[in-house]
Amino acid sequence: MQPNGGNIVTAAQQELNWTGAKVLVTGGAGFIGSHLVELLVAAGAQVTVLDNFASGSRDNLAGVMDAITLRETDIRRLDWQEYLTEHPADVIAHLAANAYVPPSVEDPAFDCELNFQTTFRLLDALRARHWPGRLVFASSAAVYGNSVHIPISEDDPTVPISPYGVGKLAAERYLAVFAQLYGLNMASVRFFSAFGPRQRKQVVFDLLAKLDRDHERLFIHGDGTQVRDFLFVGDAARSVMMVAANAPLRGEVYNVGAGREYTIDQLAKSLCSITGLTPDFDYSGSNRPGDPEKLVVDISRLSAIGYAPLTDFDQGLTSTVAWFESLTGASWRRRTQE
Repeated sequence: MQPNGGNIVTAAQQELNWTGAKVLVTGGAGFIGSHLVELLVAAGAQVTVLDNFASGSRDNLAGVMDAITLRETDIRRLDWQEYLTEHPADVIAHLAANAYVPPSVEDPAFDCELNFQTTFRLLDALRARHWPGRLVFASSAAVYGNSVHIPISEDDPTVPISPYGVGKLAAERYLAVFAQLYGLNMASVRFFSAFGPRQRKQVVFDLLAKLDRDHERLFIHGDGTQVRDFLFVGDAARSVMMVAANAPLRGEVYNVGAGREYTIDQLAKSLCSITGLTPDFDYSGSNRPGDPEKLVVDISRLSAIGYAPLTDFDQGLTSTVAWFESLTGASWRRRTQE
């Protein structure tokens, strides 16, 4: 799938001409990363992807493989000083991470190594090099924990309730301090509940997989009243380019969402409507450890530098269902019409 990003790319080019820019995307074969790579290639950037394919896939980059440099690399073992000397970059989009709460609860040491320690090593190498480029770090709404304010703004308290959120917040704080102390051009983006084609986990994919296995009963964690701001992946990718191009890059953070709230019940009903299925909903009654009850985002800070979500909720879900059907061979709508 090639996201329709023309308007946003044009806006970004007002401040940063992507044509010929050397852009490094860590985790670029992953869910958000691969969509970002597509947008960068379309904007004329020279893109290098670093990925160890632990969760990403070469298939995610099939449409742009001939236009990028792809290096299979575990950045936990990378000598950043040496790498950046041999391969200079104008822009770094640092998306490589464990991007899921449950594994961080099961193995917090792994999460800390991948999400915090690896990021710190990159930042320290940039500090040592007096790097003049621009960096955007992919953080998460998980830094807020169970926020008491709705919608959540960047200035609200950050009280993470999972190791994943702690690691992301620690990396953010180091980034902010390094930007201020050493004059590095960097900012963080906090993604809220991203979904879309190529995502093979998280709530939208999980619900589709359950519907594919059982047309009569749909198991839902919690009671269905949990609230999320569902962000389509194309808009998430555009936000990274917008921040790299237009933001002050003084260590600040930006919430990235759609600016609208939906319950898990609404999500499940929308998916059932799109697939044509009418299962009974079966609720567990309690959330999984580390999952907050309500995540709704204030995106005014990001909007002030030119961002606007382009894909509405149902349009994004329809696109995701079509991708899931192509991936799995599911054909719910045809079966329900027979």
